[in-house]
Amino acid sequence: MTILVDDCLWAWRGRRWCHLVSDESLSELHEFAARLGMPRRIFQGDHYDLHEDLRLLAVRAGATPISSRELVTRLRAAGLRLSPGERRGWTGEQDVPFGLDPTTRQVYEQRIEEYIRLRPPVRLAQGAAFARRCLPGRFVADLGCGPGSYLPVLPSRAVGVDIAAAMLARAAGAAPTAELLQADLEALPFAPRSLGGAWSRNGHVHIPSGRFPWALAQLQRAMAVDAPLFMSLVSGDGDGRYADDLGGRFFARWTAERVRDVVMGAGFEVKDVVEEAAGNVIVRATRARTLADSVGPAMRILICGLNPSVVAADAGYGFAGATNRFWPAAIAAGLLTAPRNLPHALLERGVGMTDLVKRATPKSADVTRSEYATGLGRLDRMVEWLRPGVVCMVGLEGWRAAADRKAMAGWQERRLGTRPVYVMPSTSGLNAKTSMADLVGHLRTALAGPT
Repeated sequence: MTILVDDCLWAWRGRRWCHLVSDESLSELHEFAARLGMPRRIFQGDHYDLHEDLRLLAVRAGATPISSRELVTRLRAAGLRLSPGERRGWTGEQDVPFGLDPTTRQVYEQRIEEYIRLRPPVRLAQGAAFARRCLPGRFVADLGCGPGSYLPVLPSRAVGVDIAAAMLARAAGAAPTAELLQADLEALPFAPRSLGGAWSRNGHVHIPSGRFPWALAQLQRAMAVDAPLFMSLVSGDGDGRYADDLGGRFFARWTAERVRDVVMGAGFEVKDVVEEAAGNVIVRATRARTLADSVGPAMRILICGLNPSVVAADAGYGFAGATNRFWPAAIAAGLLTAPRNLPHALLERGVGMTDLVKRATPKSADVTRSEYATGLGRLDRMVEWLRPGVVCMVGLEGWRAAADRKAMAGWQERRLGTRPVYVMPSTSGLNAKTSMADLVGHLRTALAGPT
């Protein structure tokens, strides 16, 4: 792999930017960008634009720093350099699973005065109370900040994030000292654990419900442990367009139970979920020291571990122990093509990942039987909702504690939702009696589905 990144010389919106390229193939460039959490839709025909924080992550992940002149020379030599005219004509990939609904975005770009008049800030006191709980010395994100109505009551290091340029222009007047960033909430450009709090007053209401867990996982990754989250969503059931006074916008609607499950699965400790009579679901939570689910629609298979180890929680991916054999076994079985790459696994390979119990512990023996039972209920509801092809439980211990104390490896009588369940031995190096060949065989059987 030859991934190249030049110096951050290009200034835009108060930040310095650079270019990420490959001088071998676009496919390896897309794969590398996915590892950084960058959606395909921001690809510029021959490169991705990176700000300085992402550049640092790219270099740590293996990108080679070179000068801008050498980068252009090597792209041309590889035949991958586009002319300015070709880049202006670039329309991007058409099947990218991200991005705000265009009709909804148009409302925020073109009807901003109407929006400000019809949607005055009604949660300023809640915003001030939230600000007092934020971690000191860190940035606090106002996600979907709109015209900046809440930025003045948030901490001094507030960052307003919105996809609509017209909204950000108004936010600059409302909060002159705040940092402002045009970005998609499904592809947040923050460094891991950099945020001391996240305020989302209807910021996430336009993300389709099936994509919401992935958006929350990106947010959890960007937040420091114990950082608070405030979020308001639209209550109800089902996604669609509302014919309200700003008509035609797309909304996802949520029940309190499903929101609680999804937020917990995304690696947060849920403090409170309240359905208001006015039609909102209010979530208060804190970022936990655990793993976020990597799940979404159209999963071929959902891999479910027992619970995250503390090592995995800090690493940001499951099966992180030095002797754990999951990743090499999954590659050998044809399940994955790259190790420890959750965006690639979910978005390119249709492989989701979750845990039966979300609490991270030094060892699985620290998990209680009641936690397994509670976790099974959450998992059952999630599988019924997202409907993966199959569920593969890695480790007999949790399944026996939660579902069937006499269970053996293989296909199970008990299903999750309506989906078949395969249980395989633990991939931990402590499970020396199960060989690598056996683990590969189990994963291949699970992927093939029941006969």
